[in-house]
Amino acid sequence: MELLAVEAAGRGMEVLTAEEAATAGGPAYWYGGPVAGARWAGRLGFALLEPADEWLADLPQEFTGRDVRAATVLDAWAIERPTFVKPPRDKSFPADIYADGSRLPADLDPLTPVLLSDVVTFAAEYRLFLLDGQIAAGSRYAVFGRLDPYPLDRHGPLAPEIAEFVDRLVTDAGPALPSAVVVDVGQLLDAYRPGHQWAVVEANMAWFSHAYAADPPRVLDVVLRAAGPREHVKPADLPFVRH
Repeated sequence: MELLAVEAAGRGMEVLTAEEAATAGGPAYWYGGPVAGARWAGRLGFALLEPADEWLADLPQEFTGRDVRAATVLDAWAIERPTFVKPPRDKSFPADIYADGSRLPADLDPLTPVLLSDVVTFAAEYRLFLLDGQIAAGSRYAVFGRLDPYPLDRHGPLAPEIAEFVDRLVTDAGPALPSAVVVDVGQLLDAYRPGHQWAVVEANMAWFSHAYAADPPRVLDVVLRAAGPREHVKPADLPFVRH
């Protein structure tokens, strides 16, 4: 957040709280949580772009490397084997491997959307800020599940591999994403296959995603498109506006 704020200020933009922005007037952009964002969007006039809940579940398995299905908390409570369970977008409960459905919080709304997926191991995971289907900025953020940020452009031969995977992904599933979005990808390990397979971890809202070691100016470009004035939203992005 701080690095993006410094970059925004360097562009002559004021960095304000929502309350301050409400009295300042002028076009507003958002970087923050979804609950507060939804509450302030109408008053401040910005539109929040986000991927559909079922986007990951609808991908062909060549891009996910595992079985992923869209479901509800009610379905998740019924699982009887270890499963990775996560909210599609909001952080309403911790995304984690649950031994069975009884380990999930009991106070959740049964109709809350969730994604259920096979348990897999990612050797490394990368956050990619996409703008118009191209990687604008990126960063490694984890190695074997441990936080380990490192700039994407310093990854030598891995960066072109990631770009090639994203090109195929965008060609196949790009129209189902907003023009400004975050897609996390990773090196999926498989004991029965040598080397690694690139796979999508998840898609996220750019305006609610940590930049890690990605280039702040390019990250800000994506955030400004993903959470800017409603009148600037492109027609193709209208289906992705959070309501």
